[in-house]
Amino acid sequence: MTHPFKMPVLQGNLGYTEAPNHFVDREYFVITYETDPQALSRILPPGMVAPDPIVKYEFMHMPDATGFGRFSESGQVIPVTYEGVSGTYVHAMYLDRHPPIAGGREIWGFPKTLGTPHLEVDGDYLLGTLDYGKVRVATGTMPWKPTRLDCQAVQKSLGEPCFLVKNIPHVDGSPAICQLVQYVMTDIHVKGAWSGPATLELHPHVMARVSELPVKNVLSGSHFIADLTLPYGEVLVDYLKG
Repeated sequence: MTHPFKMPVLQGNLGYTEAPNHFVDREYFVITYETDPQALSRILPPGMVAPDPIVKYEFMHMPDATGFGRFSESGQVIPVTYEGVSGTYVHAMYLDRHPPIAGGREIWGFPKTLGTPHLEVDGDYLLGTLDYGKVRVATGTMPWKPTRLDCQAVQKSLGEPCFLVKNIPHVDGSPAICQLVQYVMTDIHVKGAWSGPATLELHPHVMARVSELPVKNVLSGSHFIADLTLPYGEVLVDYLKG
């Protein structure tokens, strides 16, 4: 049995390869906004604190990712601290390809599900969208490269710890795995970074609840391109072992 811990076990198509996964020219469009503090506090795992009611809404395009191919992604991450360590809690992610959805969920515990994200240059502005089925649930805009950002500062932020809750049930539906997981990106090289004003619209959808962290005030937009590597993570807390 070559890959006893992958599904399907004996098929040629395993969906994804082992980590680390290296990304080339990974493009980010990130909109930072203020949200409802009570809505934010309801979704954070125990011990995790959001110093401010801030959410970062992301539109991303990955043209070259080892083991995953080419795909796009959109979702929400939250700046947090955990036991005094600053980082980011990954709350929701919508992707358009099976390999990174399956690999991300099964290995690290990323909250990935199927959607239709898109990132493009439309004339003189950057446009990010997310559709779930036939419904538009997120739209972001920013002028095209208005102000340069410090690439070293962006690189430092990309190297901060990221936190996930990995939750997988037994075949009877009871909890099998429930863990707080941390991963840290490596081999980070930011090739270009820009900032500017931005807009963000989030629309209600019963299957894509990004609007439940509502937009109170858009603070800024940023756009950057980087090469980086996603290694395996580590378990910080096994909730089932107390």
